Amino acid sequence: MSPEEIERRFAGIEERLARIEAGPPVTAAPAQIAKPAIQLPLQPKTPSRQPEAGDRPSLVTSFLGWGGAAALVLAAAYLIRLAVENGWLTPVRQVAFAAISGLVMIGAGLFMRNVNRQYAGLLPAGGVATLFLSIYGAHLFYGFMEAAPAASAVVFVCLLSLWLCRAFASDLYALFAVAGSYSAPVLISGAPSVTDLVIYFSAWSVVFSVFSVWHGRRLVYLLALYLALIIFDFIWRHRAPDEWIAALVFQAAQFAIFGVATAVFSVRNKSPLDSASAWGHLPPLLIFYFLQYALLKRHLPELAPWIAAASGLVVAGLYGTARAVLRRPLPGGEFLLWAYIALVLFHAGYIEVVPHRWAPWVAFVILPVVALATLRQGAGIGARWPVWAAAGVIFLINYLRIVFDTDLRGVPGRPLLAVAYALQLYLGYYLIRGREALQGVKGLLLYAGHISAMAAALHGFDERIVESAAWGLLALACLGLSLWQRDRLLGQSSLLVFGAAAAKVMLYDLGGASPLARIISLVVLGITFYIGGLLYQRLQTPGATR
Repeated sequence: MSPEEIERRFAGIEERLARIEAGPPVTAAPAQIAKPAIQLPLQPKTPSRQPEAGDRPSLVTSFLGWGGAAALVLAAAYLIRLAVENGWLTPVRQVAFAAISGLVMIGAGLFMRNVNRQYAGLLPAGGVATLFLSIYGAHLFYGFMEAAPAASAVVFVCLLSLWLCRAFASDLYALFAVAGSYSAPVLISGAPSVTDLVIYFSAWSVVFSVFSVWHGRRLVYLLALYLALIIFDFIWRHRAPDEWIAALVFQAAQFAIFGVATAVFSVRNKSPLDSASAWGHLPPLLIFYFLQYALLKRHLPELAPWIAAASGLVVAGLYGTARAVLRRPLPGGEFLLWAYIALVLFHAGYIEVVPHRWAPWVAFVILPVVALATLRQGAGIGARWPVWAAAGVIFLINYLRIVFDTDLRGVPGRPLLAVAYALQLYLGYYLIRGREALQGVKGLLLYAGHISAMAAALHGFDERIVESAAWGLLALACLGLSLWQRDRLLGQSSLLVFGAAAAKVMLYDLGGASPLARIISLVVLGITFYIGGLLYQRLQTPGATR
């Protein structure tokens, strides 16, 4: 290639570079540009995501951050220990140094908040813990801080923790505040009287409930409810067990405060209880119920069941109010309501109020009452299953008493119980045959009815042959009804009765009986089985059942 050619090519390259640096050529106005016949869809731009200051740190980052905060707390502790061993610090200076360290950690976290809020919040968490330890150390171990200043310092740190909870959007500080406030009367000697403690705890309960609603986190008031009930009960029983009226007022106040907080939270934040949250609220509700009932049982035994029933009405009122305001189903709240009603029904209603001699008849009535009160047309049991479970347990207890004929002395109408229970079970089976949602309990009701009917014959007749004949007639009646109603399950269930009758005749009736009695038993068994075989053969015919 000649030098002239090389020079010409370099000149062309420089010309193109100059045009690129000068920018794109000036084009006509947008209105003058003809639109293409086919327009391709515009692809949205996906700007690169910039890391935000509030991004949640990773697991490794959190581990390192917590490790650093813990190391700083331990360093302060070892420094204080070193200073004490060498005589550098007096107790007052030790506590002051620890408190200053906590404040410095909080200040450093606030300074770093704009860099990464979640990660920076680890330092103030260690600072709050250090402040609590400083206060309790000054009061418990060194004794130079009196009860009133120590309590005031705890209140200040709790309020500071709540403010940090909002500043760093972290529940950890709120949990520190809850734990510090309710544990203070246990750790600070010379705590107030039970009456003053009612006011102190109730004030904190209101504060945490309001903060929880405002902050939008149920965990805050839920933890406060746990600690308030448990710690107050511990203090009251050990310090002043005779002041039961103050304890009763406190329990009622906590029930009202946290009940209203639960309903207001759902309404204000438009966040009703879901199933998981409802299970979290159930234990403190049970704790409240049993603590209060134990107190009432000891001091107001006649009013205890009725006050328990009134508390159930309060729960129903709160649920109804929240549902009316939100205008939609509240599955978690509904479960919580029925669970509490089931507890009141079983414990306060059945165990505490119903006389033992009338319990079988109450159990006989309670199942249809629950069915009428909870079942709707076309709806299953749903969230109302706790009430069904309570009614089922009550029914089962008395059903077993009747079947085995135990603990029934003095019960009115004792000979009729087994028959009544059998008829009720059969009626229940008949009523739910067409309900798809309750198909699983059909067989249970049917076979339980057979057992109760056989028990009625066993306890109602004195002659073995008559008992066996009654069982055989029951089996034949089931087969006849199954053909009439075209019910295969009913016909198949008769095999249980046939089998039980055969076993009874062979193993029980024939043993020790006279020859004539044995002949009669075998004849009754043979006729029953033969007729049953004919009916069962028709049952197996295609089209005979549905």
